[in-house]
Order: sequence, then C-alpha cells, then structure tokens
Amino acid sequence: MRAMLMSYFLLGLIRILTGAQARWYGCPPKAEQRIYFANHQSHADLVMIWAALPKELRATTRAIAAKDYWTRTPFKKWITTAVFNVIYVSRERNADEDPLEPLFEALEHGDSIILFPEGTRGNQDEPQPFKAGLYNLALKFPSIELVPAWIDNVQRVMPKGEVVPVPVLCSVTFGQPIHLQEGEERIAFLQRAPRRAGAFDMTPDQFVRIQLRRISGKKVQGQATLSGCDVLLHECGLVSRKTIEHKMNRLP
Repeated sequence: MRAMLMSYFLLGLIRILTGAQARWYGCPPKAEQRIYFANHQSHADLVMIWAALPKELRATTRAIAAKDYWTRTPFKKWITTAVFNVIYVSRERNADEDPLEPLFEALEHGDSIILFPEGTRGNQDEPQPFKAGLYNLALKFPSIELVPAWIDNVQRVMPKGEVVPVPVLCSVTFGQPIHLQEGEERIAFLQRAPRRAGAFDMTPDQFVRIQLRRISGKKVQGQATLSGCDVLLHECGLVSRKTIEHKMNRLP
C-alpha cells in the first residue's frame, strides 16, 4: 500500500516538475518485451523514463540501477525495490561474477528493462560512447526489440551533485526499434546504436550538421554534399531526402 501511494506521489511530482512529455515517434507503447536504452544525464532519469511509460508497461518494465548508490540508505533501497522494482548491478568488477547476469535473469523471466548504456552520467548534446552491455544483451536475446529513447533537459531538474529538484519542462522520446543485424560486429553496433538514441530531439538542421561533421571532421559551412550522410539519415528515419536537400540548401 505504501509503495502504491509513493508511486502515485512520484508520478504527480514528476509531472509537475517536468511535464513528463512522452513522445512515441518510432513505435507505439505496446505491452511486449523490450529493452529500452536511453541517454543518462541525472539520477532523475530513472524516475523520468518510468513516469513516461503507460501504467500497464510500468508493472513489467524494470530499470537498471547502480547497487552501491541506490542501496546506500534504507529509503533509497526501499523506493527502488518496492516502487520501481529495479535490477541492481554492481559497478565493482568481480572475476567470478558476470555484471549482466541479473539482466539476463530478468529478460528470461519475461520482464522488459531500461538500460543506460553510457554507463555514467553526461551532459552532452550527443550520447557518450556506449559500453558493450547493450551489444551482449542483443546478442543473447536477438528476438527482443531494442527501443532507443532520448531524455531531454532532465539534467536541469536534478543536476549532478544537486539534491533539490527545480521545475523544468522535459521529455522522453521513443524511437524506432532496432535489432542486432546478422553478422554485425560489436564495434559497428555500438557506433550505430547511439545515433538512434540521440537523433530524435534534434531538428533536421542540427542532425545534418552533426552527422556531416562526424563524417568529414569539419564544421559545415555553405553548400554541402549529402553523400555519406544519406545512409545515416535513412537509418534514423528522421526526414526524407527531399526535405534534407531543402534544408541543406538553406544552411548558412
């Protein structure tokens, strides 16, 4: 009963503080097993993405949480266990223990999970490089959809090192599911997946600039070719080629 009341309180609080906008751009919210992977900006990410899910999905979707931080006090341990039903993972490496084993058990049990594959919090316009965990999960559970999510602006609600939240409009954008492609190597997958997580909250102008800069290593100035960027744009399903060509012609 206390856990249920706390969940209602937290849902109300996060909606007041952030607006809790959920944007399902790439897929509908379905009651099917998924691995949601998102950028990591704040300890509030866990609550933000949990609140963005419909009620019927929250009951079967479990976030990954650092054991050393979220079990540090009895209250943190209670709220992450009783309310969020998280999966604790240890950040300390033990030769006799696979850190992904708790995730394997949850997925084998039929749960969906929420993963932050950057491994640490950041404050960038693009995701940081992903750790290998997402690839290993995709390799072991190839039939489960991998749904990218982009949490925007939540670092302003609970910045790193702060304990008092402030009201700021935030959103969680869910993109088109991906799968590990047949024969896809780990490095190639870990380069592809962050692009899918980071593309959804950008305007076409921002996305074109970032991808061309990534390809050429230079700042985009004046007219620019779409060669090399076409594949990325099509892969992310962001906009049509015609729209991109129109945008490119308008780049200052």
